[in-house]
Amino acid sequence: MGEVRRGEGEVVVTGVGVLSAFGVGVGALMEAAYAGRSGFAPVRRFGVEGRRVRHAAVHPGSPVLADELPRIIGLACDQAGLSAAQRGRAPLYLAVHGDPDLPRVPAHERAAHGSDGFARTVARRGGLSGAARAYTSACVASSTAVADAAALVAHGRAERIVVAGGYLVDADQFAVFDAGRALARDGRVRPFSAGRGGLLLGDAVVAAVVESAAAARERRAEPLARLAGWGRAGDAHHVCKPRPDGAGLARAIGDALRRARLRPERIGYVNAHGSGSPAGDTAEAAALHRAFGEAAADLPVSSTKSVHGQGLEAGALLELVVTIAALRAGRLPVNAGWLGPDPDCRLGLVLDEPAPTTAAYGLSLTSAFGGANTALLVGTP
Repeated sequence: MGEVRRGEGEVVVTGVGVLSAFGVGVGALMEAAYAGRSGFAPVRRFGVEGRRVRHAAVHPGSPVLADELPRIIGLACDQAGLSAAQRGRAPLYLAVHGDPDLPRVPAHERAAHGSDGFARTVARRGGLSGAARAYTSACVASSTAVADAAALVAHGRAERIVVAGGYLVDADQFAVFDAGRALARDGRVRPFSAGRGGLLLGDAVVAAVVESAAAARERRAEPLARLAGWGRAGDAHHVCKPRPDGAGLARAIGDALRRARLRPERIGYVNAHGSGSPAGDTAEAAALHRAFGEAAADLPVSSTKSVHGQGLEAGALLELVVTIAALRAGRLPVNAGWLGPDPDCRLGLVLDEPAPTTAAYGLSLTSAFGGANTALLVGTP
């Protein structure tokens, strides 16, 4: 893929919608992120008796993914100022684990409940064209969808694409992560901190309107941010464990910088993957030092998973929205759950209180099982 240039090839985000443990809307999520106030609490949505860990960050009530996705897509399209006709021409790129109804339908109906079928149904219910693509590639699903959408828009192959992701904490995935001893037993996510013990799951239903700057100008829409660059790289190191030297994530960062035609020193914030796992955070810190050199020790970094949890397929898109909101506000979220320094994670962590910034560019990083890594580089409009 070629580089994105200012002008016709420029890609922007014009609308977003969010549901998290803190409610609906970016404002409530950012208030928690700035305060370092985590949403983790004992799970009441399903039984957790016999589990090692019983905490997650869940939205109040009993949300249904098939209902919440169209609603959040509608909020993103509303903010973007899209008419019904414009929505009706936009395809959907949807990051999900799958159709939540699939395990409960009769065998002869399962073909209609595949991921692509679920995506088409969500698209139609959200007032979109009905053309849809499903992404199921674990934690990089929604960031991969954003990169694909941005590439198509940048090359003039699409005017706009709605990207969405959805994960609501469920008993099956909770059991898998608990059995794999990946969850933090103390009920807190502590990215890059000494004494960190793992991740915790969190609800995330997110949507973003990705479109060409030319199309946005034509309809006088005010962009929230520019998608200046994106990069993807694989490690092929281990099915679960990250490559310790962070080489793949560093390559993804380098590709995003090259696509945006930016030098590393132009980046003023990194919303890190920072899952809170001992090995994962150490590898990510190594990747940042590979990409930024010794400047990584002072580069403002935080992982907002410490507040909203791990949204699996939807998590990367949620964190992209947080990164955009932080740059627009000129305030960087807190890396919550901090206990003390880890000598293997020498980073300029945002601790105690939000950090003021005038930075024009930020990175949102994501890694997934199997060695997949993505970097999304956003800039102020």
